[in-house]
Amino acid sequence: MRTLAFFLAVAFVVLCSGALSTGGQAPDAERPFVGDWTPIRDVYEQRIQELGRWAVAEHVKAAHDGVRFSKVTSGEEQAVTESETNYRLVIDGADAAGKDAAYAASVFEGKTRELLAFGLAN
Repeated sequence: MRTLAFFLAVAFVVLCSGALSTGGQAPDAERPFVGDWTPIRDVYEQRIQELGRWAVAEHVKAAHDGVRFSKVTSGEEQAVTESETNYRLVIDGADAAGKDAAYAASVFEGKTRELLAFGLAN
């Protein structure tokens, strides 16, 4: 019984100290604090472009307005947890008539994706 209590106490201390969340290493000085919005370093990265394409497709599924994706031109990301991120993307696209426009999309990405907002960028 004492052994079990000892292991539970050690596990509690380890979890509370955050040692598991950093893998026992010092935190990365460049890693943003949870909640900070930071510019996406490379919006032309394939993963970010695919996220923008997905956001437009999800919007069109709901709005049936024929918006077409061209490319993500800028964006910011916000760490929610170690495995969840919010994104604010500016996307070049065109409306159903072919008129070019800039759109703003807010996306949550974790185990699943969710389009939080989509509309014309200001």
